[in-house]
Amino acid sequence: MWRGLLLKGTTCLQQVSAQSFLRQRHFSSQCFRPLTCRFLHKLREIPCIPKLKGTDHFLSHNLIRNYKKDAKSTVEFPLSPITVTDIKQYLRSKDIPFHDGYSCLHIPSIFINPSTRKDSFSLFIDKTTGQFLCKDTLVEGSWEDLQDCLEVMQKDEEDSLSPRVLLGYPEILEEQEERERELREVQGIWSSSVPLTDLQDEEAQLIKTMYQITKISNATLKRFGVRLFKPTKCLVFPWFGGPDSSLKGIKLLSAQRIDAEKVTYNEATVPKSSSYFNLFGLPLVSRMDSEVVVTGSELDALAVSQGTGLPSVALPRGASCLPPALLPYLEQFKRVTLWLGGDIRSWEASKIFSRKLGLRRCTLVRPGEFHPCPLEALSQGKNLSRILKASIPAAHKSIVSFKQLREDVYGELMNTDQVAGVKWTRFPELTRILKGHRKGELTVFTGPTGSGKTTFISELALDLCMQGVNTLWGSFEINNVRLAKIMLTQFAMQRLEENLEQYDFWADKFEELPLYFMTFHGQQNIKTVLDTMQHAVYLYDINHVIIDNLQFMMGQENLSVDKFAVQDHIIGVFRKFATNNSCHVTLIIHPRKEEDDRELQTASIFGSAKASQEADNVLILQEKKLVTCPGRRSLQVTKNRFDGDVGIFPLDFIKSSLTFSTPIKGKLKLRKVTAKPENKEEVQEKGNDVTLKKDEGKKEKATKTAKASQAVKSPVNGSGKAK
Repeated sequence: MWRGLLLKGTTCLQQVSAQSFLRQRHFSSQCFRPLTCRFLHKLREIPCIPKLKGTDHFLSHNLIRNYKKDAKSTVEFPLSPITVTDIKQYLRSKDIPFHDGYSCLHIPSIFINPSTRKDSFSLFIDKTTGQFLCKDTLVEGSWEDLQDCLEVMQKDEEDSLSPRVLLGYPEILEEQEERERELREVQGIWSSSVPLTDLQDEEAQLIKTMYQITKISNATLKRFGVRLFKPTKCLVFPWFGGPDSSLKGIKLLSAQRIDAEKVTYNEATVPKSSSYFNLFGLPLVSRMDSEVVVTGSELDALAVSQGTGLPSVALPRGASCLPPALLPYLEQFKRVTLWLGGDIRSWEASKIFSRKLGLRRCTLVRPGEFHPCPLEALSQGKNLSRILKASIPAAHKSIVSFKQLREDVYGELMNTDQVAGVKWTRFPELTRILKGHRKGELTVFTGPTGSGKTTFISELALDLCMQGVNTLWGSFEINNVRLAKIMLTQFAMQRLEENLEQYDFWADKFEELPLYFMTFHGQQNIKTVLDTMQHAVYLYDINHVIIDNLQFMMGQENLSVDKFAVQDHIIGVFRKFATNNSCHVTLIIHPRKEEDDRELQTASIFGSAKASQEADNVLILQEKKLVTCPGRRSLQVTKNRFDGDVGIFPLDFIKSSLTFSTPIKGKLKLRKVTAKPENKEEVQEKGNDVTLKKDEGKKEKATKTAKASQAVKSPVNGSGKAK
C-alpha cells in the first residue's frame, strides 16, 4: 500500500478517458491506505493538502484539480509483471488453500469471519494481473494490496480483516458531486419509467415494433426488469449489484429512423460507459447454474433466455470489450457459449474473449446466413437451441483439415466487406487501396524526416479510434502532451489556441474516445514495452498499437551489438504479438538517407529486408522537396498482403487543423521550382522571342502547303514530265 505511493511514477499506461480501473472504485489506487486503526489514526494527523490562506487559496485549488486529473488519467502497472506461478508460490508460502479456476484463482475470503465463511472460496485473484475481488463484500484491490493484507494478518495473528480496511483519500468535492448527480439521475429516470406490461396494448405493440422485439414476451421483459422511459421512448435496462442488490446504473436504448427502411439504435449509460460494469441478466443466474450464454446486447440476452431457457447475460459494451473486472462473475460456469452477434467482427471478438475466459470451457457460435444474432434468429422463427448445439469449441488443434476451415472460408467470401476491416472516413483513397484496417496485421510506415509522419499517422489512428477501434499509442519521440494536443486539434478541426472558450467542449468529447498512451519516452527495453502492450490488450481489448518510432525505441546503446540484428529481432517480436493477440501494430521506421530529388522505395526502409518481409502493409509518405504546394506530399502503398492492390494518391496539408486531405481531382498542379527573372524587361524580351519563333514557324508551314498544292494541280504528260 505504501509501496503504491512510492512507485507512483512508474506508471506505464496513460489513459485519455476517465475510466475506472476496477469495479465502482471511487478512490485512486495510487493513494496509500492504512490497514489498522492505529494507522488510520496516524493518517488523520497528516494533512492531505496544505490549508493555505489568502492568496494561496488559488494554489490550493489547483493542487486539488491537478490531483484529480492525474488520478483519473493514469493506470497502475507493476514494475515486474506478476505471473500465476508467483501468485501460487506466495499463497503456498502462507498456507492459503486455493482452487485453480479458468481465469482466476479462488481463495477463502479474508474479509469474512471464519465462522461464517465455512468452505466458501469467494475471493478471486486474476491470473494475469493479480487484481482481486471478494464477491461477498465487493472489496477489491491490486496484488500488492492483498499481499499487505495477508502480511498484517500474519503479524497481528488475526483470522480476518474488516471489509473497510482498504481506505483511500476521501473524494474531492467535484467527484463527490458528480457521483451524487449521477445517482440522482439514475433514480430519477428509473422511477419515471414504467414496465412495458403496464402500457396499453396498442402502445406496447408500437414500442415492440420500433425495437423489433415483437417476439419477446411480456413475461421475459418483466423478469429482466426492462422498462420504458416515456418522454424519449427509450428502453431502460437496469444494473442491480452489490450485497443488497441495489440499483447502480441504467442503460438507455433509443431508436431513430433515418429513412423509410433504415432504423439506427443508440445506447447511453449512467454512469458513463467507463464506469458501467453491468452483466445484464446476472441477478437471474442461480449459483447452481453451470452453463451460460454471453451475448453482445441486452435484447439478444432476452432472446436467448426466452428461446432456450438457458441463463444468459449481456456484456456492457458489446463486442468491443470484456473488462477483466467481470471475469470473477463468470467463474462458476463450466461452459460459456459466446454468441456476440451475427457478423465477422463479433466472431473475431468471440475468439479474443475466449482466451480471457479460458479456451477449454468456451464454445463459439459461428456467424453466417443460418446463424444470425439471437434476436434476429428468434424473429425469423429459428431454433435457438439447435444453433447453440452447433457451436464449435474455442480450443483448436495444431492441424486442421479443410472441412474445419470450410465454414470460415465461406464466411469470408460472404462477408467480404466486413473481412476487409474498418474503413477510413478521412482517407477514402487509402480505403480504396487497402480496403480497410484489419486486426492481426503489421503495418510499416516510413517517410522523409520532417515530412509529417507523426502528424499523418496520428490522424490515421484518430480516424479509426473515432469509429470505436481501441487504440494504444507508444510515442517514443515526442511527449504525450504534445501528441494529445495534435490529436485534439485534428479532432476539433481547428486551432483551439484561438478558441480557448471551446476547449472544454472538445476535450470532453475527446475523453470519450477509447484512446490510451504509453508513458515511455526515448530508449526502452523491448520486453518492458511488450509487457505493457500485453497488459493493455488484456485490460482494454486494444485493437491498434502505434509505435513511433523504432529507432527512438532502440536507442544508441550497446553499439557493439549488430543494430540490424537487434532491429530484426524487435520487428519479429511485434509481428508475433500482432498475430497472437489479433491486434494491428503500426510501426513507424525512419528511412535511409536519400537524395532530395529521389522518391523513397520499399528498399529505402532503414535496416535489412526483414521489416518489409514481415509487414502486411508498407506505406510511404512521399515528399517532393523541389515542388511547390499543392501536391507536395503523397501517400504510396507499396505492399498490400490482403489483396495485392498498391497505388499512390496526393495529400494536401491543412495547417489550421493539422490534417491531411485528398485534393480535388483536376485541381492538382505541380510546378518545378526555378529561378525567377530579374526584371519585367527580361520577361518581355523572352516573350517576344517566343512570339517571333511562332510566326516564323507559321510562315514556313504556309510555304510548304502552297508548294504541295501547286504540285497536285500541275498536269502530267505521258512521259511523266510536266508541260
